Amino acid sequence: SGDSARFAGAACDIAVALLFLLYGARLSTREALAGLRHLRLHGLVLAATFGLFPLLGLATTLLTPFPLTAQLQAGVLFLCLVPSTVQSSVALTGAAGGDVPGAICAGTYSSLAGLLLTPLLAAGLLGSHTGLSADGLLRIGAQLLAPFLLGQALRPWLGALLARHRRVLAPVDRGSILLVVYTAFSTAAGHGAWSQATPPALLGLFAVLLALLATALAATCLSARLLGLDRPSAIAAMLCGSQKSLAGGLPMATVLFGPEAGVLVLPLMAYHQLQLVVGTVLAARWARAPAEGSPGGRVRAALSGRGAPPAPG
Repeated sequence: SGDSARFAGAACDIAVALLFLLYGARLSTREALAGLRHLRLHGLVLAATFGLFPLLGLATTLLTPFPLTAQLQAGVLFLCLVPSTVQSSVALTGAAGGDVPGAICAGTYSSLAGLLLTPLLAAGLLGSHTGLSADGLLRIGAQLLAPFLLGQALRPWLGALLARHRRVLAPVDRGSILLVVYTAFSTAAGHGAWSQATPPALLGLFAVLLALLATALAATCLSARLLGLDRPSAIAAMLCGSQKSLAGGLPMATVLFGPEAGVLVLPLMAYHQLQLVVGTVLAARWARAPAEGSPGGRVRAALSGRGAPPAPG
């Protein structure tokens, strides 16, 4: 009913604001600034996230109307504008024997840049598809950026408390994300948006997402080699530079696109699962690979040789 829809929408808005307030309260500004010394790693991740991916997303316009419908193609483009993830890329980097502090900072910088760049890129590239306007950008500021900055301001009082009770608060994160997903999908169903998600379109979407992930992994692998990154940094660059944040992208889509968000976030949700599966396989293979040379050895030693995966793509 209308009342239940309004209630769900209000609850979703509160959940989104809570998510970003917690993000801000958890982020250590000192650690983020200390990580600036890894300029090549962070520059590569940012270039892949907000340079390569948007170009790949624009290239998918050539795949409309087959195999992608117009709405799914817009969703793929939005996926390409979302910042990198922190949690999964850091976990996979650690499992693979990569540079965990570097991955934490790279994911953090990407998330911070995404607060500004993702809405601006979406306004420029997706406005014609979604009716996105200046109001949407103002909602981003009110519902995402303001809670994040408030969390940063409250960090001296909340930071230690949140760190001590991380496991207790984990369901808050997951529950908020599930509420955002439920609201977006329910709204989309109410507007009949799922009629475009036909089996052929979904198969085409999976093929496109697989190609995106393979291209991103191959590009970051080659770039890391050209930049002379060592083995741990190269692993962090590939995993951080190829991943997209579901926790960051879903709230942004909900705020920016409203009723359109349900179908638009479908590619992001599918890509998130795909990146976890592929990342887990790669991390396991890298972890089994024998170390070649000193920790400062070049990326060629990390990505070639027995037991290490070849460059994807």
